[in-house]
Amino acid sequence: MTERIRILPEKLCNQIAAGEVIERPASVVKELVENALDAGAEKIVVEIEAGGKRLIRVTDNGCGMTREDAFLCVERHATSKLRSEADLFRLHTLGFRGEALPSIAAISRFRLRTREAEALEGWELQMEGGVLRHAGAVGMPAGTQVEIRNLFFNTPARRKFLRRDETEAGHVTDMLSRLALARPRVQFQLLHNGRPQLDLNPQRRLEERVAGLLGPSILKGLRPVEGKQGELRLFGLISHASLNRSTTANQFTFINGRYIRDRLVQHAVRTGYAHLMPKGRYPVLVLFLEVPAEQVDVNVHPTKHEVRFRNQSDVHDFIVETLKQALRPSTTSLAERTFESRPHTAPDNETVSSPLLLSSADNVATRLEGVVKEPADAFRRPLDPGEEGKKPPQESFSAVKTIFPSPGYYSGLRVIGQFHESYILCQDVDSLILIDQHAAHERIGFEELRAQYRRCAVERQGLLFPMVVDFDHSQAAVLEENVELLEDFGFDLERFGGNSFILKGVPRILAEAEAEALLRDVAAELISFNSSSLMEERVEQLLILMACHRVIRANQQLTAQEVAYLLKELDSVDFNSHCPHGRPVVRQLSLAEIERMFKRS
Repeated sequence: MTERIRILPEKLCNQIAAGEVIERPASVVKELVENALDAGAEKIVVEIEAGGKRLIRVTDNGCGMTREDAFLCVERHATSKLRSEADLFRLHTLGFRGEALPSIAAISRFRLRTREAEALEGWELQMEGGVLRHAGAVGMPAGTQVEIRNLFFNTPARRKFLRRDETEAGHVTDMLSRLALARPRVQFQLLHNGRPQLDLNPQRRLEERVAGLLGPSILKGLRPVEGKQGELRLFGLISHASLNRSTTANQFTFINGRYIRDRLVQHAVRTGYAHLMPKGRYPVLVLFLEVPAEQVDVNVHPTKHEVRFRNQSDVHDFIVETLKQALRPSTTSLAERTFESRPHTAPDNETVSSPLLLSSADNVATRLEGVVKEPADAFRRPLDPGEEGKKPPQESFSAVKTIFPSPGYYSGLRVIGQFHESYILCQDVDSLILIDQHAAHERIGFEELRAQYRRCAVERQGLLFPMVVDFDHSQAAVLEENVELLEDFGFDLERFGGNSFILKGVPRILAEAEAEALLRDVAAELISFNSSSLMEERVEQLLILMACHRVIRANQQLTAQEVAYLLKELDSVDFNSHCPHGRPVVRQLSLAEIERMFKRS
């Protein structure tokens, strides 16, 4: 009988291991830079060409290696960071698997040069596809240099999955930026095709490194946070609720100095900001969590981006409470600033008054709020004596309904007023109609933008004073890559040097929106698209984002003219029963249902 189970060749094993560790050039940079940091390097220089596909070279001034260690480091499961099984659960280094270098060497043309400070000469190894081609002495400064050429040259199927040079370079920049945030005292340099991309001098304080990577304007919106509970410690910088983004791309979380994207930590952050952050917005933060090494397992994911805590609930609650304490002194003012009623200019430039408004303190409005939210419970009849313990009587009326208006429907409604400065109340024959002003205006703006885009005629509004906007490296790269698409959307944007752009114009329909905030959100949205995203889907998502920046908000007073204009515009667009996100625009409560609430049936 022929054998079915076989031992794989060593070369194939190395390529399989590379598939677990090496996803793209940024993965190689991560492994090499982490090794350099573990070696005590104070200066690390990363050079890449063609986004890292043609060349990756990492040079450090760390402790270097002996001749024997140089040969051992390219063997599988060889490491200087573990001595026993117990060490696996009390790690204090970034790397430990002992597979990175042999895995990288198996899928590239690899050269290692290294020298200890006390040695008179260094040692060089050259490998191709995991096979040693040359070894010999070499003169060089103390430290280590690893050079990777033609990544995935012998696995062309995997090379096809790599994206454009600029995209891959952006991933390298992002990866190095995360490592640099965790080590502000280390000097980092990154060059792409000979051009500097990062040049970070050693800094004494985290704030200085954050300013260098995220920009001084971001740093101004951050506040320090620090908390300690037993052996747990959390420190770093977090943003006020007013400084937020449309994605979590600007959230940097570290555990024992290691960058992670852990779901438990992310949930704790969301909980800590509960009721302070608008829905769909995320704070900017750089957080460092210190946990005893034996209480966290970092070996549950090949890339070590997820971890497992021994006491998960304790860690979660500690993060939540520390964030709440840091935000508490200004919680009231932040909430007031987020939800305050902002003045809005009427179409005829009149001063906004509130003749239509129903105060939320008014008894009638308060009753109505209860009816709309929970009609069955808000007006349930009290139990008569002797009925205690019995099942309460069931009300027979139905819940508030979403309706699908016919053409001209909204313009024909009789306007009653504005409730809670968020909902327009109207009457339609024998029904009470509630309209979400934010959702309604969002649909109008989206349909208008989409129509202009399809006609290739998005009107542009030039800015009287063009503004210079600074971005991080990944945002700058994605804006440069999509500059033609942005022109189609009505943006007038030019590269200003480095990671800065000059914004000269925005879509006319969005002229009143905050131009810088809009552009940052567009950049974040572009980054979130993966290579499989269809262009039509990308366009739709960007149009929704742009429309959301332009619209009337909740908690905003409207004049009679503005309400009439909004209802008229709703009649002119398609799908006007829901906003672009799918939330209902209009709800209906019939007279019969209201009468049943008041026992008048």
